[in-house]
Amino acid sequence: MKHVFVETNWVVEYGAPDHVRPPKALELVEGAEGGRLRLYLPSIYLTEARHPIRKKFNPRATSDSIRSYLAWASKQGTLRAGDSEAIRRVLDEHKSTVLSELDRVDERLRLLRVHPGIEVFPLSDDMLARAVELSLQNLDLKPFDQAILAAVLVRARELRDSGADDIVFCELDGDLQPWDKDGRPKEPLQTLYADAGVLVYGDFAMETPAKRSSLPRV
Repeated sequence: MKHVFVETNWVVEYGAPDHVRPPKALELVEGAEGGRLRLYLPSIYLTEARHPIRKKFNPRATSDSIRSYLAWASKQGTLRAGDSEAIRRVLDEHKSTVLSELDRVDERLRLLRVHPGIEVFPLSDDMLARAVELSLQNLDLKPFDQAILAAVLVRARELRDSGADDIVFCELDGDLQPWDKDGRPKEPLQTLYADAGVLVYGDFAMETPAKRSSLPRV
């Protein structure tokens, strides 16, 4: 079985309104439901994702912009009255639907906690201690990212010790990817992941094997 760590970007995509939920993010959940993989998510990601979900997908800004254009275009005579009314109806329906879904964000995130194929885990004492150790290394990471890296490294090592041998981290955040913008390895990140037996991918489809950490060390 593949063991897959995911991060805030995945939670945001999972919690997005239905019409913009990326298929690749949902395929990970389907894989967990089918027993093909197990997902791992530090619990602090759930808290961090709430505000970005509501901000990123709030329909008011887009709707207000289009309505302003409609008012301007109507005065200019470039829109027919029927077209304007049809667009307004679509905007009203879109706004109502998305706001209703955003009201259920907490419910959707709660489902992650109880999903049988997803392990939502808190930071343990070992993880907090590892975060302190990481702060003394030349990683140039923010405290939050240090805590996340520590959580992934410690939990991955626990999985390896229990016999797991296919552990990956789907990480879209460049700060925690073990390569730079040109694809060159970043140290000591690459070694840290390799020592924990973690392959890092830059997408949720796990289709970027050229941009991953080196193979786990034995």
